[in-house]
Amino acid sequence: MKKVTAEVTSVFWITLAITLAMSIWGSVAPGLFEKYSGVLMNFISVHFGWYYLLAVTFFVLFCIYLIFSRFGKIRLGKPNDRPEFSYASWFAMLFSAGMGIGLVFYGVASPVSHYIKTPPTAEPGSVEALEDALRITFFHYGVHAWAIYATIALILAYFTFRHGKPALVSATLAPLFGHHMKKGWGKAVDVIAVFATLIGVATTLGFGATQINGGLTYLFGVASGFWVQLLIIVIVTILFMLSTYSGLGKGIKYLSNTNMGVAGILFLGTLILGPTLYILNSFTNTVGTYVMSLPIEALRIAPNSESERQWVMDWTVFFWAWWIAWSPFVGIFIARISRGRTIREFLSGVLFVPTIVCFLWFATFGMSGIDIQNSGADLAGLPDEQVLFGMFDQLPMGIILSILGILLISTFFITSADSATFVLGMQTTNGSLSPSTMVKFTWGIAQSAIAAVLLYTGGLQALQNVLISAAFPFSIIMLLMCISFYKALSKDKVGGK
Repeated sequence: MKKVTAEVTSVFWITLAITLAMSIWGSVAPGLFEKYSGVLMNFISVHFGWYYLLAVTFFVLFCIYLIFSRFGKIRLGKPNDRPEFSYASWFAMLFSAGMGIGLVFYGVASPVSHYIKTPPTAEPGSVEALEDALRITFFHYGVHAWAIYATIALILAYFTFRHGKPALVSATLAPLFGHHMKKGWGKAVDVIAVFATLIGVATTLGFGATQINGGLTYLFGVASGFWVQLLIIVIVTILFMLSTYSGLGKGIKYLSNTNMGVAGILFLGTLILGPTLYILNSFTNTVGTYVMSLPIEALRIAPNSESERQWVMDWTVFFWAWWIAWSPFVGIFIARISRGRTIREFLSGVLFVPTIVCFLWFATFGMSGIDIQNSGADLAGLPDEQVLFGMFDQLPMGIILSILGILLISTFFITSADSATFVLGMQTTNGSLSPSTMVKFTWGIAQSAIAAVLLYTGGLQALQNVLISAAFPFSIIMLLMCISFYKALSKDKVGGK
């Protein structure tokens, strides 16, 4: 692979200027910021909700086609390259890449909400709503989500390791647009990719700060509000800066191992202390209904029902936008750990193994929450950021589980921000695998500032507004990447193992 310079490019300065302008606007005129971000989000949701559904379904079908096509034998690297990591290590890292604050935030809140407050079609609290609750959650975290990650990771890995291109989104479009990708159009593509990543990570950090605040409020009566959340963001920013300074080989490695350990303890503790048989039965039943309903659910836009269509916008379109905004960040990470695997092997692993792990997670936490809700505790009446802790409160050793929950959210916060600073640094230094500490620090402060501004201007709703808006242009780039990739793939020699 060609050596690339670690000097900052114009992409760094352009994206940083946009970020600063957005931060200043949100700080000086939060009302106007919330208003116009809401208007833009509503316009995209109303007029292009159908587009999000079709685009993400296309990514699923594209991945499945490649698994069974003649291209499946092509390696992500040179013909003699072999995987660096064992299957066990690779699967663990795939899980780590997708297992973040979102799963902890929505692990209980989504199924309980779909059952009691926000069922797509059924009467709230009905048996039909109960059966739909886990299925809908599986849908939002299933193969559609992982197809988004797999698509961009596959394309980046192919061009980087097989063709020696820099790990830039613009480089993957060269077969389609040629030398234009080395000029202004290429810079524009990379700016959009960096900005989408920045917003996706900032949104996740915002959710993390509100949930840490929610846990402290539920457990210790700490005030809930922007200033407490800002303090949390500042503290965690300092911590992930220290982790960034220590390097990927130290800080991020140890924190990632801590994540896996704490997540495993929380999962097993909830499975054992919760309604174990009910969880396992619900998991098995819901996998079946998920598979059966997948084609209908994937394209459901409800043109004849305003309330149902709004539900699709608030939930499905929001999640698809979130995954798309996160895809450059997660995709680059997955690409880096997948050199040497065949396309068939890569896609089979990325699509299905993390999906099953997510299903187990949501079945365990979601059905435990629903069982507690049906037993008389009003989890649905709590703010989303407190639902997890409300559930733990009803289980044996709940205080220990709650403390572990806050610890897990905090370490996910740190590792997500730390990894994102590396990816953002890489994308703004011409694909360098060693961006300078100063560049990473700059992006670390920027993503925390955006998270704080979004919380200040409108809380979780502002996070949702900006996320859907930022993901829209990048989704178009992803579709172009697929066309470019297929064009390059068609000229590749399918052979050597």
